[in-house]
Amino acid sequence: FLQFIIKFTNITSCLEIGTFTGFSALSMALTLPIDGKLVALDKDKKTIEVAQSFFKKAKMENKISTIVDNAEKSLKSLLEVNSIFDLVFIDADKGNYINYFNFAINLVKRNGLIIFDNVLWHGDVFKSTVTDKQTNIMRKFNKHIKNDNRVEKFILPLGDGLTICRKI
Repeated sequence: FLQFIIKFTNITSCLEIGTFTGFSALSMALTLPIDGKLVALDKDKKTIEVAQSFFKKAKMENKISTIVDNAEKSLKSLLEVNSIFDLVFIDADKGNYINYFNFAINLVKRNGLIIFDNVLWHGDVFKSTVTDKQTNIMRKFNKHIKNDNRVEKFILPLGDGLTICRKI
């Protein structure tokens, strides 16, 4: 799906918040044009090293740069140097999704996309009987996005759910 979006909308620059072992980053980078760039953020040095090994095997290390640090600190640094992206993909700690959105809205160009993964939380967000902390965090996030008029948005029930926002 991310590859289709990148091709369909002619995206050339991506930011990924929450890289883990690099599957999504690599998938996006493979689709970017030859001069495309992707910045991958994660706080875990070991998983980033695994991701980097995959980037190298795929000969994508020229397109992908990694930052290993706390996401908020990394995002502040990107803002300080006036970074701007066509697409921001977020698949990190769910408790910070609202915080990441507030950074992303300033890091994505007008008409750019912000995509969040896992927003349906195994379908639990729709089950009133499920009231655990993580499910409630996702409900709060979904409500926040629904009420934010800086973006057009919808939830795509693909996989564990994707929220796709277009900055107005």
